[in-house]
Amino acid sequence: MDFSWTDEQLAFRKSVIRFAKQELTHDMIEHDRDEQFSWDAWKKCAQFGIQGLPVPVEYGGGGADILTTACGLEALGYGCRDNGLIFSINAHMWTTEIPFMMFGTEEQKKRYLPKLASGEFVGIHAITEPTSGSDAFSMKARAVRKGDRYVINGSKTFITNAPIADVMIIFANVDPTGNQAGITGFILEKGAPGFTISKKLHKMGLRTSPMAELALVDCEVPVENVLGKEGSGVSIFTTSMEWERIAILAGHLGAMQRLLEICVKYATERKQFGQAIGKFPAIGEKIAEMDIRLETARLVLYKAAWLKSQGKHALREAAISKAYVSEACIQTCLDAIQIHGGYGYMTEFEIERELRDAISGKIYSGTTEIQKSIIARLHGIE
Repeated sequence: MDFSWTDEQLAFRKSVIRFAKQELTHDMIEHDRDEQFSWDAWKKCAQFGIQGLPVPVEYGGGGADILTTACGLEALGYGCRDNGLIFSINAHMWTTEIPFMMFGTEEQKKRYLPKLASGEFVGIHAITEPTSGSDAFSMKARAVRKGDRYVINGSKTFITNAPIADVMIIFANVDPTGNQAGITGFILEKGAPGFTISKKLHKMGLRTSPMAELALVDCEVPVENVLGKEGSGVSIFTTSMEWERIAILAGHLGAMQRLLEICVKYATERKQFGQAIGKFPAIGEKIAEMDIRLETARLVLYKAAWLKSQGKHALREAAISKAYVSEACIQTCLDAIQIHGGYGYMTEFEIERELRDAISGKIYSGTTEIQKSIIARLHGIE
C-alpha cells in the first residue's frame, strides 16, 4: 500500500487549505451561538468543487476517487473551523450523491447529480426514526403501492440538512409485516404534498449544520421515484454507509492537525513558573500523544479508503476507522483544552467548540459500539 500523494494531489490539498482559510472561517463564534448555517460558505465550496468531488465528470462532478476526496476533506478540516458546514457537506455527498451514483437510473442521475454536484440542490437521506436508531431497519415508516404511486406514512428524526434540503431519499417499508426485505428508497423533492419539516432540532455541537424531524402523512410518490428497485433499501443504505464511514471523518484528521499545531505554539509561548509550559513533561507527553493519535488515525482511514479505491470490500476497515478516528479526535480536543487551561474552556479561544463538535462523531454513521459489534461479528463473534 502506498499512501503517498501525487504532485497533483498535494497541489489540490494546498489549494483547498488556502481556499478554506481565506473564505470559510469568518464569525464562527456568532454562527455557532446562533445555529446559523452559512449559505455563502456552502456556495463558495460548491464553486470550488468540494460537493462535486466524488461525482463522475459526465454528471457535472470532479470525478475524484475516494482517496483524493478524503485528501480534500482532510484539507478542508484543517483550513475551515466550521465543522458543521463540513458535516453538512459530508451528509450531502455520502447519503445522497453516492446512492444516486450507485443505484439511480440514468434519468435520475441526469436529473439530480449535476444539481447536487454544483450545490444548487442540497441532499439528504432519512432513515432514522424515534424508535429506531442503531436498529435502523426496524423502521415503522410504511409505503403502500396504489396504482402508479406509493403512499408513505411515517416520521423521521435526526435528519441532517433537513431544513434546507431540496431532494430527499426517504426509506420506508413496503412489506406490511415489517420484514427488512421490503425496505425501499423513495426520491422526494422539497414541497412534495404530505411531506413536512415537523420540528427543528437543537444540538450540543455541529450547531451550524441544520437538523430536523420529518413527517410524512399520506405522502404520494410516483413509481418512477423509487431509487433502485423495490426492496433495495438495505443495499442502498449499507453501500452509502461504507463510503460514509470511511470518508466522513477525514475532516477530523485536518482538525486534529490544526489543534496539534495550535497546542505546540501555545506550549512554546505560554510561560509558567519561569519557563514555557511545553518544557513540563506532562505537557510534552500530551503533545506527543496528539501526534501519535493523528498519525494512527491517518493510517487507518487511508487504508480503508485505499481498499475501497481498489474495488475491495472495506467493511472491517471502515468500522475500525470510524471507531478509532472519532474517539481519537475527542481525546485530542480534551488534551487541547487541558493544555490551554482556563483559556481552553473559554468560548473566545474556539477550542471548546471543537470538543462539542467532535463528540457527535461517536454517534452518527453508526455508534462506536455498533462499529465494534461489526468488527467482532467479522471475527465470528455474534
